[in-house]
Amino acid sequence: MRQHKISCFLIVCNEADRIAQCLAPLQGWVDELIILDSGSTDGTVEIAKKYTSKVHCTDWPGYGPQRNRALAMCQYDWVLTIDADEVVTDALKAEIDAVLSVAKPDANMIKIPWKTYFFGKFLNHGRYTAPQGKLFYKVGAKFKERQVHETLLQPNQRIKVLKSALLHYSWRNYQHVQEKHLKYACLMAQEKANKGKTSTIGFAVLRFFTDFFQQYVLSLGFLDGWRGLLMAIILGEYAFHKYAALAELSLSKDATTVERR
Repeated sequence: MRQHKISCFLIVCNEADRIAQCLAPLQGWVDELIILDSGSTDGTVEIAKKYTSKVHCTDWPGYGPQRNRALAMCQYDWVLTIDADEVVTDALKAEIDAVLSVAKPDANMIKIPWKTYFFGKFLNHGRYTAPQGKLFYKVGAKFKERQVHETLLQPNQRIKVLKSALLHYSWRNYQHVQEKHLKYACLMAQEKANKGKTSTIGFAVLRFFTDFFQQYVLSLGFLDGWRGLLMAIILGEYAFHKYAALAELSLSKDATTVERR
């Protein structure tokens, strides 16, 4: 019997084709379900309201700020953050219930392995199988105010990694894979540029090969066959796009400086 109540939140936009499969396992299991929608036009809000009354329509300030908005709305101390492309299984719910069945759990950050669906099959190796910090004790916790890849800042973090996986249906098709990675790469490049960092095309090319090698060889992506090869190429491209975009921003900044002189 779980002793601690869970608040769960999602930040969404235009997820009508898959949000129901995400929300259905959560309804009746979590004690509070909060959804922040940032301008959906495809019926996402109407679907979400079938599962919870706590649906809020907002602007889009970026991933970090939006998660902090949602976190502030959570009334319970244990918070589960889920994305619309993720599905909680019965096995995962049972394991979480067991962890929170004691008065004082021995961890304040619960990491859950990803099981990512890619071209008709789940990946078993690499970046998209790494445990994700999805369930945490919220007191003192806050997400970094970043536009993308917003990590959670948490005092005195004590981590427990579960065995049951969170099903992850990140990409609708190949075009979506590339669009999503390119979007994130450009956001990361802008964030780096804002911090004064620079890059070159040569470094971007180097990062393609190092990130490909990391995913395909060091992270054993080759064991996933041609899917592992394709994912390694995509992640190499992601690194290349990130630093190529940063190089372009660096050149634009240099050109602006010269013009001012």
